Formats: sequence, structure tokens, C-alpha cells
Amino acid sequence: MSVLEITDADRVRTIRLNRPEKKNALSSELAWGVVSAVEEAARDDDVWVVAITGTADAFCSGLDLAGGGGDASPLSSHSAFLDDVSWVGRFPLVVRQLCDKPVVGGLNGVAAGAGLSLAMACDIRLMARSARLIAGYPRIGASPDGGLTWTLPQAIGYEQAMRFLLENRTVGADEALALGMVGEVTDDEGFADRLAEYCSLLAERSPITARLTKRTVGKATTSIDLESHVRFELSSIRRAFESNDAQEARKAFFEKRAPVFEGH
Repeated sequence: MSVLEITDADRVRTIRLNRPEKKNALSSELAWGVVSAVEEAARDDDVWVVAITGTADAFCSGLDLAGGGGDASPLSSHSAFLDDVSWVGRFPLVVRQLCDKPVVGGLNGVAAGAGLSLAMACDIRLMARSARLIAGYPRIGASPDGGLTWTLPQAIGYEQAMRFLLENRTVGADEALALGMVGEVTDDEGFADRLAEYCSLLAERSPITARLTKRTVGKATTSIDLESHVRFELSSIRRAFESNDAQEARKAFFEKRAPVFEGH
């Protein structure tokens, strides 16, 4: 079974994460598949709108901590750029910068950790009423990556972003809408239809208009060097993961207990 399902309809390309038995947790194969699929959609002139969603009851539950398999990178070389950002740093780079077509996140279920980073990288987000958004990073002793330290405060403001991340919050659909993490909430039974309907609506616009709008809004709201920022995120999460506290956090996660931190 393919870890990714890609379909086209009405000039909309839908990229569907397909590891339902793992709640669409990110293996290397799945993560690089998402990156490559967005890149391919960006190059395809017949695609005017891109949707990213999940199968079953999850959008993406984050990194597969049980093991994501070997390196499935489609890249043949290993430049400093690629070593620095890998797939997680490429989420915001390909969705916000490389792809100048509207990218709609269809949050059909839980989005946690790196899965939330992928969701927040999308230009527009629709959320099913039963879905949940989970910070996730503190539970495994990590700082955020995938551009989340940029996209989240941009959406909800600095303090709310700090509270959400440091408190390891779980946010339901109504609160996510009130905070500004998503722009629309739809009942579960009609979610897939609404996502398709909304993407078709965007695809009725001139693709030139849509692409130039995304470029200009993006330029107006990106005051940082995003490529350098995702490198900084990854250097931070690497430092966090190397700590004894992070090892204790991951051990406690698998043992289903509260971690005991010592600050080193």
C-alpha cells in the first residue's frame, strides 16, 4: 500500500497521507513523499490548487517515534543545504515559497508535532469538528521545527504561540478557529465534500491571480530569511534531542509515565 495517495479533479491536486495504521505518522518515505508531491504540483501547469489531507481519523500524528525506516530522500547529493533542513525544514519552504499555488490543509483528524508543522505551513486550513491540534514537542523533549516557530505566531500571535507550545496544549476545533489556527470548521460527515468544494472554488479563480496573490501576500508577511530560520530550528531541536532530558522524555513517552527532568 502506498503511503501517499495523489488524485486530480477540477484542477485540484489532492495529496493524502496514507498510513492509517500509524495515524499517518511521518516515516522518511511519507515525509519525503509529501515534499516531492508538492514540488511536482508546483511544476504542473494543469494544477491550480493543492490540497493536503489525511486518511481515516488522522491528518498527521507527527514523527513516527517507533522508527520511520531508512532515508528515503529522493535527492542524490548531500549539500550543506540539504543536510541542514532535511524533509522537516522543507515543509514550509516548498509549501510557502517554492509552490506559489494556494495550498489548502484539510485537517480531517489529529495534527501533532511535525504534523502540525505541516498543517500550519499550508496557506489555508479547514478542520473537521472532531479533529485536534496538539503541540507534541515538549512531550518528547524537543523544540519545534518544520517552520512552526514562524507559522504559528504569525497565525495566533507571540504569547498564544508560546502558551500553546510550552503548555503542550491540545486544541479542539472551536478553539482552533477562535485562536486563528484554522479558518473554517466543518462537521465530520461533510468534511471531505466541503474540502473538495472549497478547493474547487479557489480553482475557479485565474491561476495567474492566485499565484501573484500568494507571492505578494507572502512577501508582505515574511520578514525573515525562512531558509536560515528552518536551519536555526533544526540546530535547536538537535541540541534538545541530545540532552539527557530529551532521552528521559522519550523513555517516559513509551512507558506512559510522567518524565522526571534534571535540566541537562
